[in-house]
Amino acid sequence: MNFDELKIFLDEKADFYNNPEFIEHDPIQILHRFSLKQDVEIAGFLSATISWGNRKSIINDAEKMMNLMENSPFDFVKNASRKDLSFLEGKSIHRTFNGEDFREFILNFKRIYQENDSLENLFLMKENETNYYHSLERFRTQFLGENLHRSHKHVSSTYKNSSAKRLMMFLRWMVRKDRKGVDFGIWENLNQKFLSIPLDVHTGNISRKLNLIQRKQNDWKTVEEMDLVLRKFNAEDPAKYDFALFGLGVSKDF
Repeated sequence: MNFDELKIFLDEKADFYNNPEFIEHDPIQILHRFSLKQDVEIAGFLSATISWGNRKSIINDAEKMMNLMENSPFDFVKNASRKDLSFLEGKSIHRTFNGEDFREFILNFKRIYQENDSLENLFLMKENETNYYHSLERFRTQFLGENLHRSHKHVSSTYKNSSAKRLMMFLRWMVRKDRKGVDFGIWENLNQKFLSIPLDVHTGNISRKLNLIQRKQNDWKTVEEMDLVLRKFNAEDPAKYDFALFGLGVSKDF
């Protein structure tokens, strides 16, 4: 396919997969159970954090976390103490993300929300930045804090050339605005034109089949390689193509 044909194809697929039916089978459904901004943020970040492996398993384990927080994430976080969270020790949450990791994340949330009304403040971009490479690293540093803990491995570092797929997916949920009813677009101070595709096995494999990227690794350099192409297709909303690429990969339509 030439440039124009590929753009038409991806626009059609993005429009096809970006609809409320997508929610039913995706971890984003967990966020759609809440209306309070902070509840959506916490549910979103936790759901994104465990988003690797089988989607059904991810959804079930995200539900488990919401139940452990009494289905009121923000209220639970505000009132939790380390002693209160002792019941999480030894609990299995999702694969290598365990009860201890969950406890540390809750305490990190509490610290952050004592100083900020929204997680958005930790992702703000600086002048002359054209993607979220530095923003994601600044967030990681502020969220995890200074105390080393095994939970740190669950927040990717772009400075270590990670594609930061789960963080980028969380950003898409929070930042991207359209009228389709899937993404939330509740963060007003971040621009969706700087979003990148959450690069994983599905989006990476389909992108190579379509010759959008040439690199073999699913890392940050490949994210930037893909940015160059997708921003030519749609400079104001490049992340919409996540629906096309992920949808094609999961459905095996292509």
